[in-house]
Amino acid sequence: MTTPILSESEVRAAVERELPGVRADLERLVRIPGIAFEGFDHSHVERSAEAVAELLRGCGLDTRIVRSGGQPAVIGTKAAPPGAPTVLLYAHHDVQPVGDLSLWESDPFEPVERDGRLYGRGAADDKAGIMAHVAALRAFGDRLPVGVVLFIEGEEEYGSDSLERLLAEHRDDLASDVIVIADSTNWDVGVPALTTSLRGIVNCFVEVRTLDHAVHSGMFGGAVPDALTALVKLLGTLHDEAGDVAVDGLVGREGASVDYPEDRFRAEAGLVDGATLFGTGRITDRLWTKPALAILGVDAPATGEAPNALVPSAKAKLSVRLAPGDDPKKAYAALTAHLERHAPWGAQVSVTFEHDGAPCVIDASGPMFDAARSAFRTAWDGTDPVDIGVGGSIPFIATFQEMFPRAAILVTGVEDPHARAHGPNESLHLGEFARVCLAEALLLARVAEAGTAPEVSKP
Repeated sequence: MTTPILSESEVRAAVERELPGVRADLERLVRIPGIAFEGFDHSHVERSAEAVAELLRGCGLDTRIVRSGGQPAVIGTKAAPPGAPTVLLYAHHDVQPVGDLSLWESDPFEPVERDGRLYGRGAADDKAGIMAHVAALRAFGDRLPVGVVLFIEGEEEYGSDSLERLLAEHRDDLASDVIVIADSTNWDVGVPALTTSLRGIVNCFVEVRTLDHAVHSGMFGGAVPDALTALVKLLGTLHDEAGDVAVDGLVGREGASVDYPEDRFRAEAGLVDGATLFGTGRITDRLWTKPALAILGVDAPATGEAPNALVPSAKAKLSVRLAPGDDPKKAYAALTAHLERHAPWGAQVSVTFEHDGAPCVIDASGPMFDAARSAFRTAWDGTDPVDIGVGGSIPFIATFQEMFPRAAILVTGVEDPHARAHGPNESLHLGEFARVCLAEALLLARVAEAGTAPEVSKP
């Protein structure tokens, strides 16, 4: 006899019961500085994977740590009850570097609550995503209404270099009817969202050389161009006067369906008084459906150590966010051609590829998306969820789409516009986190009620 699915009131009570323990475990995860970037102690990433594996085993999942030439990921599985669908729950346990410690108001790896928010690196991105999955599993206990596969990646912030290999090697274990990717954001505090489009990314380095060695700025300045001035002039060609990206060949369009009031956007972005916005068109178009190009860093002499000499070479790191519909390889070729074509004063320009990722668009229609919207609406006390685009990139979503074309992919998240993910003072809104945990538990119940055709789960 099939065990009845928990009622809505039972799910609410169960999630509320589990939240204190879920928060305590979230704080334990935040204390682990699992940074997958080069130059950091990767033993912490190993510790982080072990901690996640312990959490999944505690939920009764068959759990193992896996890798394919990169950092450790964790896979946990529990078979579906007869006739029930299987749901893959994704999150990642690695975090961004903390940057300048002086900009943090508290230790980034010691979680602290202030004004209803939990501060710490990874508190929102994405250890809260892990714990939302765990909260839903704990709420159901032995009465889980669907099969689950938890896939917790260990190098998402560093580019997911080994992810495609991991998906291919464990494809049969990961095959599912619904994929929930808990690594995005909600529209606002109090307003849930489903992410239906994400921009892609191309990161690269451009180096400019004008001399084979440094020379005296007084003896040669005025006739010899220094590389730093040449680099600045070259970088200035990447945008037009309005701030739109000026690289020919990049895809862009208008048509975002959500309005983003400028006063709200300025406040959430932290724009200083007097600073104007970049680009043209609606703000949501600029963020979701048009390319963006940023200069992330420059290698040049530090001002306190710079001699009176003309710099022979200078280097910058560039990041292009690609609109849905663009192709990363074509975009990189277009950017390279632009940089070479606009080399000032005959300077030598070399471009070096770092990494890329494809943009994606999700058709958020069908019974599983209806189940998600219903769960969100209930968890947010009747507030309808918003379909949004995201200016950031989760390139592996396109990989999931390719490998599991019949699965419904639901991109959700625990963040809000004030979370400051990737920046100093990252934080999680604890009230919203409670709603996310409830929404995920309700989602599993409603996916089970909606059911699915058996063949959908086949890759």
